[in-house]
Amino acid sequence: MIGKLTGTLADKNPPQILVDCHGVGYEVDVPMSTFYNLPAVGEKISLLTHFVVREDAQVLYGFGSGAERETFRQLIRISGVGPRTALSVLSGMSVADIAQAVTAQDAGRLVKVPGIGKKTAERLLLELKGRIGADLGSGGGPATTDAQTDIMQALVALGYSDKEAAASLKALPRDVGVSEGIKLALKALAR
Repeated sequence: MIGKLTGTLADKNPPQILVDCHGVGYEVDVPMSTFYNLPAVGEKISLLTHFVVREDAQVLYGFGSGAERETFRQLIRISGVGPRTALSVLSGMSVADIAQAVTAQDAGRLVKVPGIGKKTAERLLLELKGRIGADLGSGGGPATTDAQTDIMQALVALGYSDKEAAASLKALPRDVGVSEGIKLALKALAR
């Protein structure tokens, strides 16, 4: 119903802002990623929005980019994930991070978001597989193969951070097998 708001930023009170559109003030809930990129109070603002009507409330959610809004919409389609949880996920992770976690099926990254437990994270990954990772994550870099994903998961399971594991993957040949890749990655990490 309301797809975009353009007006003056009247107030900021995380996670809610007030947008004045020609004398009408709209209360809009935004993820922290959008909140941090807001202009100063009194400046002009334009947000993409998603309007949620419930039995007890009508809430407007705002986003700084189309990718954020689309990710939000994909998240709320999942059973048991409401707008507040989706906003929390977007506040704790960037769209690219979510896409990477879905592609790698890495529940550990989602569990770090407040309010997301292990079961919810696993359900999110299962439901979003094929819907988010492929299309929203495509702007980041070269796609990883199944073997590289397995190597990455093995390294993380061995206690290495995501950053260390990803850095060691870059040095590996593209067509390396899983067991050989783990050996080579461990040698690289040992240096």
